[in-house]
Formats: sequence, structure tokens, C-alpha cells
Amino acid sequence: MAIPLLICDDSKMARKQVLRSLPEGWEVDITYAGNGQEALQAIREGKGEMVFLDLTMPLLDGYGVLETVKSEDLKAVIIVISGDIQPAARERVAALGALDFIKKPISGDKLQQVLQNYGLL
Repeated sequence: MAIPLLICDDSKMARKQVLRSLPEGWEVDITYAGNGQEALQAIREGKGEMVFLDLTMPLLDGYGVLETVKSEDLKAVIIVISGDIQPAARERVAALGALDFIKKPISGDKLQQVLQNYGLL
């Protein structure tokens, strides 16, 4: 059965890059969101059991998404994919429940390694 995967980034180019980085043959049903509000709606609708989340977005940023997922106890495994590589950002997303943090630009090898590390592949 395909995993409901949500790719959330305000950049269409970044969303396409994540899509191209997905492991070949990984059974996923992909939904896209361009901001945090769209992401939360998709997660609430069951379209984001697995989420690749950017941090810097309009309307609601990735931190806001993580805070809401945590406070509402929504079912979502979230991996942050961001260019903000400051140690404080990494610590904050971990404290908010993100499974891992991948630096942009994403590579297929790195994504596959992270997914395998957590038994998600």
C-alpha cells in the first residue's frame, strides 16, 4: 500500500527537486503544499503520514506546522528539508518532533540514507 507523502515547500522548483530525489520504486501517493496552512490541511485529511517540510514559507512556516502537529497530536512523520542549517534551527525542529533534518539542496543518496536509517524504505 502506498504511503501518503506530502512535499511542502513554497518553491515549485524545490518540490520538483525533492520529487526527483525520491528512491526509485518507493510506493508513495504524493500531495504537494506551497505553505504551512496547506500542509496542515493535507495532514488532517490523511494525505501526509510522511512529510518533507521546508522551514521558510509564507502564511505559516515549518516551525508553525511542527508546533501544530505536536499540539494537535496529528499523525505525521516529518523530515525537515531546509537551507537553514543553523544549529539552533536543527535543535528547534528536533524539539518540535521532526524525525530528521536534511540540508538543501537535497540529494537522492542522502534522502535514501535517512529513510533507510529510520526503516521507512
